[in-house]
Amino acid sequence: MTVKTMDTQQVVELLEKVAGLNQTGGNDRVKTIIHRLMHDIFQMVEDLDVTPEEFWSAVYYINELGKNGEAALLAPGLGMDKYLDIRMDAEDEQAGLAGGTPRTIEGPLYVAGAPVSDGFARMDDGTQEGDTMLITGVVTDQDGKPLPNTLVEIWHADLKGAYSYFDQSQSEYNLRRGIKTDAEGRYTAQSIIPSGYGCPPEGSTQALLNLLGRHGNRPAHIHYFVSKPGYKHLTTQINLAGDKYTFDDFAFATREELVVDAVRVKDAARAEQYGLNTPFTRVEFNIQLVSTDKADRQSRHERQRALES
Repeated sequence: MTVKTMDTQQVVELLEKVAGLNQTGGNDRVKTIIHRLMHDIFQMVEDLDVTPEEFWSAVYYINELGKNGEAALLAPGLGMDKYLDIRMDAEDEQAGLAGGTPRTIEGPLYVAGAPVSDGFARMDDGTQEGDTMLITGVVTDQDGKPLPNTLVEIWHADLKGAYSYFDQSQSEYNLRRGIKTDAEGRYTAQSIIPSGYGCPPEGSTQALLNLLGRHGNRPAHIHYFVSKPGYKHLTTQINLAGDKYTFDDFAFATREELVVDAVRVKDAARAEQYGLNTPFTRVEFNIQLVSTDKADRQSRHERQRALES
């Protein structure tokens, strides 16, 4: 179709009215965003000759997406979370705050209020007979100086790829802990090796991914928030090397520097050092924070999170 309407006065005036630009009330920032958003959607309809049938299919898809509670799952699947990371990396570069351990996406499954301990925490509740995993590491500044009393928050999935709180069959805060580093900046967590997971096969996210010829799987991974006053807050996650989807993550969260080896330990003396039986799997993840006096960079950005007031 060759019909072009976007530059007509009728459409120009319609967009202004839709965004409330002809009204004195409301929020100017929201008006600007909605005006741009609707303009771009109208332009797409015109450029791609979107049919009424396609348009209404999209409208009802959004209905289903909301009903399934999958908007926060679809966002990383469409690269939105990764794009925000790209922008924040560029902002850090511009502000002279680049370096340190790389960030990567948070995901939608953090839950505030997990128990916090000093130096060491056991994360699993012992109800799943998974392979024992010991996560160790040291937190330093950019010069390699250890950073004691740094809060390292860790959360990950269980053997079924499910997360406590969202999976009511798990105990409260299972596989979720906060650890304050010791005087040498070290932290240690005992847990079980997590499983990757896939989008609900009959859900809205997977329905769209199917149309794109894409899978909806994530590799085994472990999430981190790392924070200390005077340092840039770090949101990151590590992937365990060797997973089928380590470099084919539907959420685009993999970064080379964040792929770590899961080392099988069979030495009884080393196991005894940690009070464990053999064999167990050791994962080492050392973290480097970037100093900053900018208060807004020292805390995680605001968004809706479970149990966070």
